[in-house]
Amino acid sequence: MRPRGNGRRSRYIAVRVSTPGLLRRAAPWLLLSGCAVHAITPPVPAPAPDEVVSTLLLIGDAGAPRAGGEPVLQALAREAAVAPDRSTIVFLGDNVYPRGIPDSVSPSRAEAERRLAAQLDVGGETSVPSIFVPGNHDWAKHAESGWDAIRRQGALVAGSGVEARLLPAGGCPGPEVVDVGSRVRLVLLDTQWWLHRGPKPFPPDTTCHPDTEAGVADSLRGALRSAGPRVVIVAGHHPLASAGPHGGRFDWKDHLFPLRNVKSWLWLPLPVLGSLYPFARTHGASAQDFSSSTNRRMRGALEEALRAHPPLVYASGHEHALQVFAGQSARYLLVSGAGLSHHSSPVGWRPNTRYASSAAGFMRLDVLRDGRVRLGVLTVDGHGSVTEPFSMWLD
Repeated sequence: MRPRGNGRRSRYIAVRVSTPGLLRRAAPWLLLSGCAVHAITPPVPAPAPDEVVSTLLLIGDAGAPRAGGEPVLQALAREAAVAPDRSTIVFLGDNVYPRGIPDSVSPSRAEAERRLAAQLDVGGETSVPSIFVPGNHDWAKHAESGWDAIRRQGALVAGSGVEARLLPAGGCPGPEVVDVGSRVRLVLLDTQWWLHRGPKPFPPDTTCHPDTEAGVADSLRGALRSAGPRVVIVAGHHPLASAGPHGGRFDWKDHLFPLRNVKSWLWLPLPVLGSLYPFARTHGASAQDFSSSTNRRMRGALEEALRAHPPLVYASGHEHALQVFAGQSARYLLVSGAGLSHHSSPVGWRPNTRYASSAAGFMRLDVLRDGRVRLGVLTVDGHGSVTEPFSMWLD
């Protein structure tokens, strides 16, 4: 299913699936192909500009942009520049690969600052405010020094001279509430705080409020309850649903060439032995994966808190793919972690999937004057050309 043409409103081929069984049998092929999986729903027309009161651009895992110009960030800047007065960019974590912002004496410090600056420049050049949500790589790839790394990133964002914030700040878990005008409420979480095994803000060594898991859940319920008629978007780095590697889906390359997950250029075949890597990942070896008991506890606590007053959207990154799910704790679960043109993950299909693709890109939410919310999934090729292969009304 390959989009035709280069325009935002391009047509695409959709294959009609007559039975769920056929879809399940087709899923492995779709996983291996990397081709976008389209729900059998027609695209919806883009709203007239004067109907839109607020636009949110959701992009995650953009923390290793190409030094000569990252096509996805270039496309993001063009989208943001269309209506800067009503737009907000939300970077959904992993803002600096591979280990966040190191100490000032580190030989990798200059490159880490360049990677963050490339994202800050999108908002600076377009006069669009940006919010950065922390991810696990921003916490020094969940190492002991993670709390220091995320505080260093926050200081750089705050001192950048552009309208940008790292939220929640200081390694605190949140939730942090940002009301965008009178129509939209953003509720921001640092989900790595839940998973981090090294030093972090926790009683008694903390100035955060809340500073316990129970306190975060209670505050999240309060932020949702007090939103009134606003459209509520909850954003954190880690997803609540995924059909990618963190959710237990791996393709043949992970089994045959597992060292590519350490260094992308290590195409050393390890048949049979290589399958130990995905086996370990699907059996709880990493807190970053759904199979981990720590990850399950976090997702369970957040989902329970969200169900009290379900937001329209829970948005996340972490998986290097674009996925849209129908949800229960939130009406829609979005995974928009494809912020780099050279950094994709295999992706499959679940019964509640509405769209899934391994293509690079980001998502756009338009909130209209009449209360409707339109989702557009924007994919970006290696030259920075944008296609909108999927769109739908969320409300």
